[in-house]
This record gives sequence, C-alpha cells and structure tokens, in this order.
Amino acid sequence: MHIFRTDSAHTDFQNLVKSLDAALSEHNGENDSFFAQFNKIDTIKNCVVAYIDDIPAACGAFKPLSEETVEIKRMFTNPEFRKKGLASAIVKELERWAAELSFKKAVLETSRDLKNAISVYEKNGFYRIPNYGQYAGVEQSVCYEKVL
Repeated sequence: MHIFRTDSAHTDFQNLVKSLDAALSEHNGENDSFFAQFNKIDTIKNCVVAYIDDIPAACGAFKPLSEETVEIKRMFTNPEFRKKGLASAIVKELERWAAELSFKKAVLETSRDLKNAISVYEKNGFYRIPNYGQYAGVEQSVCYEKVL
C-alpha cells in the first residue's frame, strides 16, 4: 500500500468520491440532497489516496473548520479492497497531516447506520460528541472527535 497526499483536483480522488457519492445516495435515500450539500470537493486542499498495486483503493480528506479544528470528509474504500486496514491508514495519515499543519483536533460526521465506518473511527481513538453545526438535531447523523 502507498498513500499519496494531493488535493481535490486529483483524478483518482475524484473517481473514488464519485463511487462514494453513489453509495451514499443509495444509503441516504430521500435525505441525500441534505447531506450532499456539505460534501462538495471543489476546494479541498488536503486529500489522500491509498493505492494497492497502483490501483486507487481508498481516499479521505480534511478541511479546516477553525484555526484549531479540521473536519474529516470523503472517507471511502472501494468494496473490493475493504477489510485490509486501508480506512485506518487513511485516518492516521489525515491526522498526521493535520497535526503537521498545527491543527489540534479533528471532527467528523457519519451515519448512525454505517457500523463499519463507526468501528474504524472508534478503533482509531475518536469518541462520540454531540452533533455539531449543520448536523445538530439530525437523527441519522453521529459525530465524533479526536484530539490530535
């Protein structure tokens, strides 16, 4: 496995995000447009792509929420590469990169029904917090935080 730091203009990142968006659209159903508005990638400067044998297999990104906090976004592993530790590797790389840039904390939102995603975040030291920002009061969402 090789992890590559890039930005949201990178073609492999964009293609993985298209697969993510298709999966989320199916998962979110009639609520998809609500969540999709927060998932635009046109200006994300901190993105990573994991490759296995030169095949783009997983991705993730973060964007600043404040001077101290980043929000982890666009986490996805191609189904054929799941259960190989890629999601954890992506999370750890995003944490390292955010810390290098002097951010102190990472937050994220996911669906309460995405048990595999929740498992990855909890296994990597994220803990549940009250839903923040646009996710406050959204029953389908759960939010997490980690001090970097």
